[in-house]
Amino acid sequence: MLAFLSAATRRGGFLLTTRATARVLASAALGLAIGLAAVGAGAAEPAKSTKKSTSATSVKKKRAPGSKGTAVRSAPKASLSPATAVPAAAKTAKSGSTATAKAASLVPQKSAGKAAAKLAPEAATALANKRARIARGDGWVQTWDEPTYKDSTSGDNTAGEDVVVRAAAVEALGGLNGSVVVVDPETGRILTVVNQQLALGGGFQPCSTVKVSVALAGLHENLITRVSPIRFNSKSSLDLTDALAYSNNYYFATLGIKLGYDRYSYYARLFGYGEKAGLNIEGEHPGYFPPAPPKDGGMGMLTSFGEEISQTPLELAGLMSAVANGGTLYWLQYPQSAEEIRDFQPQIKRRLDIGNLIPTIKPGMRGAVEFGTARRASQDDTILGKTGTCSEGRTHLGWFGSFNETGGHRLVVVVLLTGGKPSIGPMASGVAGDVYKRLASENFFRTTTPLTPATILPTQICCSR
Repeated sequence: MLAFLSAATRRGGFLLTTRATARVLASAALGLAIGLAAVGAGAAEPAKSTKKSTSATSVKKKRAPGSKGTAVRSAPKASLSPATAVPAAAKTAKSGSTATAKAASLVPQKSAGKAAAKLAPEAATALANKRARIARGDGWVQTWDEPTYKDSTSGDNTAGEDVVVRAAAVEALGGLNGSVVVVDPETGRILTVVNQQLALGGGFQPCSTVKVSVALAGLHENLITRVSPIRFNSKSSLDLTDALAYSNNYYFATLGIKLGYDRYSYYARLFGYGEKAGLNIEGEHPGYFPPAPPKDGGMGMLTSFGEEISQTPLELAGLMSAVANGGTLYWLQYPQSAEEIRDFQPQIKRRLDIGNLIPTIKPGMRGAVEFGTARRASQDDTILGKTGTCSEGRTHLGWFGSFNETGGHRLVVVVLLTGGKPSIGPMASGVAGDVYKRLASENFFRTTTPLTPATILPTQICCSR
């Protein structure tokens, strides 16, 4: 927990205001008490370094899963118990660590002197530490430097996309530098991808969107319930609903320490981290999941900020689709022609045993929109989601993964923003909210049956004998 406190208080996305800083400093000793209690219970993860890690695009690549999808009717349900699967996962992580380190691509850096002169002393120290690691070729390094505004549609191939959904997503994103991915959660069909270069790349740190997977893991391990609080001091505590709605870092750092690396990595990989989300999507890269707890902050940073994880928009869309549809993790498919749309068939990747857990996390995801960090997405229709914000100097990442529960046609909308101050989770939630509003104005959600090729075939074909 000491390592988590040290790392978290240096993270720009964690302390955005003076008031927030005061809260962190006042809670530091109390958070330490939680960590010490966890150590006493044998659950704490030792942290070996307090050097600052960066927080953007992962440049490591993991081998993609098989390209063949599983037919809908034959896909087995994936066991969520890591009792027998953790050793295999741990073995895979160990065997892949060397190759991953060798595969790391280092982004060229600007003049250290000029950049450091513009930063506060602690930020300059963190930057120097990062560049020292780059110079040594030591471990996992990410960095990004993106403009806030650009034409995010440039270079996109829109053949096969839903024109109504595409228009709504493009208009909602406007001039912001980012990506919007919209998926039908009942089939895994991608309806549009705005900024395909960004969405299909190696991914970015998930920031607080990682908390959805952490919550599911903690619930399945019976470490928490929806109403059981995690106490920070004699007067303050939060339950799961408020922790998700307000994106509380101490709650999920403490839960991560209780889970430990082996258990959480098992669930994370089961939910799709570190592998391709799409089936035969040209240009798609997998995300990355670290082979060990982060050097900067240990399990606390891994499970509250997603430290050292690289998540792609497609990976988040796949997980959100599984939560929206009750536990089916589909291979995402991106038909690019009328023929591919006609021949489209859903392909199941895994059936996740989370159906009984989803009602427990939904109040927190709904609360995020109604009164928490995603209030900009709030509207008459019911939207559930989770924001994420990370910072590296003056550059920010903003995530929002969401789905709707109003009308007969549900959608998953994932937004990723990169750039300056506007590129934060709450802003990303506003973009997603605008997508839902624009589609509602087109009566898109009045459809009572998912729009699949089978549903638009003439009745003479489907019903004749």
